[in-house]
Amino acid sequence: VTLRASLTDEHGECFQARAFFHADGAGEVDPGRHAALGGSYAGVWPMGLFWFLQPDTLFRRLVKRDVAGSPFLVRLEVFDGVRLVTGPQDQPLASCEAERWYVGPGMQRVPIREGRVRGALFLPP
Repeated sequence: VTLRASLTDEHGECFQARAFFHADGAGEVDPGRHAALGGSYAGVWPMGLFWFLQPDTLFRRLVKRDVAGSPFLVRLEVFDGVRLVTGPQDQPLASCEAERWYVGPGMQRVPIREGRVRGALFLPP
């Protein structure tokens, strides 16, 4: 099967990752236990579909500006067989949408400015 993750960032850019797997005897695939045989990555990577997201447009970076106010909405799909490219005619066997939050409830954001260094420190409640 092919597992695919896709999202659209805050600027409207699309990012995707896909991985090919052999389902086990029960017809299940667990990226944390089963090795991806190819696609955007190979091997056992539990979060591989998130870590290996690549832009549809070259030289774009996946950046989340509003880390506390909204999540990324990641569409997860499973397709029968190996799908290098999927078009509108390709219907997934199953799909869902996951929210990818970068900051949990109650986190405190402290801006950091020291010389040329810019960043943020996030402190748990």
